Amino acid sequence: MSFLQDYLRGASSSAPLPPPPPLTSLPPLSSLSPPLLSSLSSHLISSPSLPSSSASTLLSLPSPPPPFPSHLSLLLGSISLHSSSAYPLLISLFQKHLSLIASAPSFLPEALAGLGYALLRVPPRSHYFSQIVSFLFTVWRDSGIASLENGVMVFKLVDWLVSSFIGSGYVEKVSAFCYEFTNLEKCGEKRYAEFAVVMACCGTLRALKVGSSRYKFELSPEMKESVEIAIGVFAEKAILGYEKDDVSLLIKCIVLGLARCGQIGFNPNIVKSLCIALTNEVFPLKSLIQSSLQNSNGNALTKLKEHMEGILFKEAGAVTGVLCNQYSVSDDPTKEFVESLMWDYSHELYSSLRSAILVHKGKSNNLLLSELERIAEAAFLMVVVIANEVSKSRLNPRPGVGAKPPVSIRMLVAFSCVEYLRRVRLPEYTDAVRRAVLTVQDDVALSSDFLDSMPSYYELTGKLDCEDMVEDLYHWSKDDVQTARVLFYLRVIPTFVSLIPSSLFAMKVASTMFLYMQHPNEKVARASHSLLVSFMSSSNQKDDEERLSLKEQLTFYYVQRAVEAYPGVTPFEGLASGVVALVRNLPAGSPGTFYCTYSLISKAKSLSDEATARSPNMWKFWEESSEPCKKVVDLLLRLLSLVDIQVLPYLLREVAGLVSQLPKDGQDALLGEMYVYVAESDDVTRKPVLVSWLQSLSYLSSQPVSNPVAISCL
Repeated sequence: MSFLQDYLRGASSSAPLPPPPPLTSLPPLSSLSPPLLSSLSSHLISSPSLPSSSASTLLSLPSPPPPFPSHLSLLLGSISLHSSSAYPLLISLFQKHLSLIASAPSFLPEALAGLGYALLRVPPRSHYFSQIVSFLFTVWRDSGIASLENGVMVFKLVDWLVSSFIGSGYVEKVSAFCYEFTNLEKCGEKRYAEFAVVMACCGTLRALKVGSSRYKFELSPEMKESVEIAIGVFAEKAILGYEKDDVSLLIKCIVLGLARCGQIGFNPNIVKSLCIALTNEVFPLKSLIQSSLQNSNGNALTKLKEHMEGILFKEAGAVTGVLCNQYSVSDDPTKEFVESLMWDYSHELYSSLRSAILVHKGKSNNLLLSELERIAEAAFLMVVVIANEVSKSRLNPRPGVGAKPPVSIRMLVAFSCVEYLRRVRLPEYTDAVRRAVLTVQDDVALSSDFLDSMPSYYELTGKLDCEDMVEDLYHWSKDDVQTARVLFYLRVIPTFVSLIPSSLFAMKVASTMFLYMQHPNEKVARASHSLLVSFMSSSNQKDDEERLSLKEQLTFYYVQRAVEAYPGVTPFEGLASGVVALVRNLPAGSPGTFYCTYSLISKAKSLSDEATARSPNMWKFWEESSEPCKKVVDLLLRLLSLVDIQVLPYLLREVAGLVSQLPKDGQDALLGEMYVYVAESDDVTRKPVLVSWLQSLSYLSSQPVSNPVAISCL
């Protein structure tokens, strides 16, 4: 097998095969099978001499059956390395048997290798040169063998040819070769396959880039520019015809070729084609998900695996990198196109993935769902990388370049839509979110816009419009994709909660916050509690009175829902942080603080009774206990140093009543814990009061008969 043939088939080795012994004669061509022809061509590539009878022997060859012409092309190309007599024979072969060569696609590497070897030696001014080049772009014309894989073959062949020209110092030949497929008028006249021309342009750019650094090749700016212009023209055609014409292959070849050829000058059509290809060809999740919902059997799974094994999907990272490079030097209209397309794609991904996960989980299609999520996770990385580039350009502008704050809202909304797919901590994600949040923190209007983008309570709890799912199976708490989106909002809102007018918080945030406090996922519930803590701790001089009134209202509802659902749905850490926040931020003597104290005492009593009935010896191991009642009691003891002086007497009386109702072991355990707590207190104002109260409580508890009246006076 020849080196070029091996290279075109995708072999990893880049070094030529060792030269075989020189040939002294050729066997009769009628006795040569295709494998023997291929072997013979390998010898001819490096053979120092060629029998004079070879040309006449080939001339007398009758019309061959496939795949003989492809091997014959390889043989003639090998002969052309030593004798120009092979050029007319090769041309004649392709003229007579072009369709026959194309009918054996598995042997196309042999046919193209023959063309490649011939072009390596044919002079650029020879009339043979243009004819041989034309076969490289017309062999695909009417055969139906045009494909991305064959496009890669053209890319590699042209890259190899131009690199060889540069390495041999054939500058004129490089120019002549490029002219053959960058002269678009000529390409149209000869009906060149557009996907092959695009791949040839990209292969040329790669060779020029490598050659200019490796061989100190003097690169002509006009030459590189003509190649880039040609790519831009085809990109424009692909964009205009994407919805109505069959240009899917063309746009795939454009982006794959660009991913492999390196940096290219800015062109708005190239940027747009990259965006369209990423969202519709590399990550066509909307169509893949629709297909999986309509046909969830083995066919859908096979389709997903085939997509992931495709060349374009494997090059997704490189294609995204090319888009980011183009975006960084784009004009404003092009940047806006990229941004709008990415944000809209994130919304579509959210809607499609939400339905897919609910349906496939309901049908236990775990393997199918796993493959879908693998593609979606890759799409998430694409969105994050591009969003990070957008944030660096729009939200962290260079000197002289104006910022675009509204971009931050659409970016954050897009991130909320893909939050479900975030599996690891990415620096690009963190940086982009940080820049966007910092922008929102300084702008009241932007913060309001962000809240407006959050799904309403009715949207969150309403039934999902999905034909493939049984309606009775839907519940908002089982909607993982929606939950992840809301969690993103719950985490971002605290960063600018002081900017939010209290009326807007009550209308847009409060109901959702309380809803997700009841979510079975502890992480989500804790985030809801943290949001309440942030609001309770916030202040805004413009609406202080209204904000304080809202805090009072929220306190009653919060305490009722949070304490009622503990233990169980309410995580203790969330409850504790919420209680501490409202006690610290409500005004002295607030009814909300009294209600909070009352509710905790009632919960502590009921939990203690349950624990005692379940485990009478619990009090002997009180210090090591992890019972919910101990956690509530510890929280009550913490409140002794936090509640205001108007509420403190009520709290002391209620705690004393709680202690008096416990069995003797329970009283001793709690009194011992309170002695330690008071002893360690450094509050010089409260400590004397607490010491006196504790001594009195201890005395009354030591009496054989408890005195409720005396305890109520503590």
